[in-house]
Amino acid sequence: MPPIPQAATSHQPETRLIEQLYGKILRRNLGETEFHQAVREVLETLGPVLAKRPELVDARIIERICEPERQLIFRVPWADDTGDIHVNRGFRVEFSSALGPYKGGLRFHPSVNLGIVKFLGFEQVFKNALTGMPIGGGKGGSDFDPKNRSDAEIMRFCQSFMTELHRHLGEYTDVPAGDIGVGGREIGYLFGQYKRITNRYESGVLTGKGVGWGGAQARTEATGYGCVLFTAEMLRSRGEDLDGRRVAVSGSGNVAIYAIEKAQQLGARVVSCSDSDGYVVDEKGIDLALLKEIKETGRGRVADYAARRGGDARFVSGSGVWTVPCEVALPCATQNELTAEDAATLVRGGVKAVAEGANMPTTPEAVRVLQEAGVAFAPGKAANAGGVATSALEMQQNASRDSWSFAHTEDRLAEIMRHIHASCHDTAERYGAPGNYVVGANIAGFELVAEAMLAQGLI
Repeated sequence: MPPIPQAATSHQPETRLIEQLYGKILRRNLGETEFHQAVREVLETLGPVLAKRPELVDARIIERICEPERQLIFRVPWADDTGDIHVNRGFRVEFSSALGPYKGGLRFHPSVNLGIVKFLGFEQVFKNALTGMPIGGGKGGSDFDPKNRSDAEIMRFCQSFMTELHRHLGEYTDVPAGDIGVGGREIGYLFGQYKRITNRYESGVLTGKGVGWGGAQARTEATGYGCVLFTAEMLRSRGEDLDGRRVAVSGSGNVAIYAIEKAQQLGARVVSCSDSDGYVVDEKGIDLALLKEIKETGRGRVADYAARRGGDARFVSGSGVWTVPCEVALPCATQNELTAEDAATLVRGGVKAVAEGANMPTTPEAVRVLQEAGVAFAPGKAANAGGVATSALEMQQNASRDSWSFAHTEDRLAEIMRHIHASCHDTAERYGAPGNYVVGANIAGFELVAEAMLAQGLI
């Protein structure tokens, strides 16, 4: 077992306790490497909290927080357009309801397994706490691959998936949303099946719905917008801003596209984006209208963007988007995409801030490289919380049978992101780690959940 480093090391008794707990978690969750990584990243910052608050040790809060309240695994049979039968595996990890109903997305991707769903659910607990909204944490999905499947096949899969999952959901119980592979189309099919089975129009049971039938304005944009708004707050705390900054973005899905949009609105020049084939560099700045047309309408590749854009835009196959010199880097693709080597390259290129638009896209080694170089680094549980925050606003609108304007929802989103930044910033200072947003986010989220668990008894 690797030692627990960083913030815990100056609190030796607490460090030993955390190492013991981490060892127990490893033994009880064998082979779940992403979950191990997410837990370790939180535990290594909690030494100062346990030193100051021994009642949390006595109540075994850490051990309870790291064990999901419920883990569901189920079979999802479905038939393709030729009549062939397929069997996928579905998951829902209901991690914590200390602050409210379980809340978190569904991911449809071949890589989905229990360890990944648990890592995402664990992160979601603290992310949701940081928003200040009354929502717990959970995550789910399936190893189903929607790529190259017809609408009819995706509908049949979603209906089979919801037929099993529906009994565990409810607006006061568990509220899923979308994630990788689950967009508005899939949410529609899932909601329709839930409504059909339950005979209830329970709008608040799923978020990410269409605006015409219970969805929230600005939800599509929220995660990308929120990431950039948090970045702007980080820079502002250092007496700087985004205007005129050179920005590199990884990914070209929903989060990346709207991170690019908000960065451009704030005066930045975004020069890159990527997909699984490679990355594009556009020195004039990404033409967002063209990128949206290719990715959202045509479901094309970033190579198509470079071909159609012409001029100085160029496509480079393979990984390497972090070799593009930038002052701000926004990893918006997938977990562990930004390595220590990438971080060193970014530092040499003059990066000032890195904010995670995806879930845990930066390896622990890369985080250390960035922090040791004095780069402002925002972990995903803080920087990409705008999406789930706006989902909670969607639930609020559903509960009151109301619908807000885009401008009003965006104002609320900006207010929430400022609150999250202030909470992380101030908590880091309070625990002797000024400017360390990893420490600030972890401790601020942990304390909120821990206080609720103490108040609610042995749960």
